[in-house]
Amino acid sequence: MLDGRAVVLVGMMGAGKTTVGRRLAARLGRHFVDSDEEVEKAAGMSIEDIFATRGEADFRAGEVRVIARLLKDRDLVLGTGGGAFMNAETRALVKASAVSVWIKADFELLFARVQRRSNRPLLKTANPRQTLQELIDRRYPTYAEADVTIVSRDVPQDQVASDVIEALLLHLGDRDG
Repeated sequence: MLDGRAVVLVGMMGAGKTTVGRRLAARLGRHFVDSDEEVEKAAGMSIEDIFATRGEADFRAGEVRVIARLLKDRDLVLGTGGGAFMNAETRALVKASAVSVWIKADFELLFARVQRRSNRPLLKTANPRQTLQELIDRRYPTYAEADVTIVSRDVPQDQVASDVIEALLLHLGDRDG
């Protein structure tokens, strides 16, 4: 179905990339990798610690290297960090060797989900609602460059995984036809 291309999930923190990605990989007979987890392994510290000690620029540089390495595996569903697709080099790598899927979610759903976790360094601000809205405003136009867009809803993530598979079939059918 995917002509030996990886599937790369992009979108905001809290959109469901990891949860949907795991389900999607199982249904496609592929393995799932979370790029944030791989960056943490490579650095030997948490993303929060990378941001605190080395800064966002160093984190992003490591993220590009890790994603480039991971994309050599074509039998993969890759969940990326929220800012990964914003990097032009990463976008070019993804476009060259994968099918990208934007898991788009509305503000309230994202905010409800990210509030449940404390490991979101970009939201450790005086006004996390405003910060999240600013990130959405800045990132959504770039996320829209993904091959496929799926709307994440407050439904079981298996349903969102089904939506992704359906959209991939439509996208690949259009491309091949």
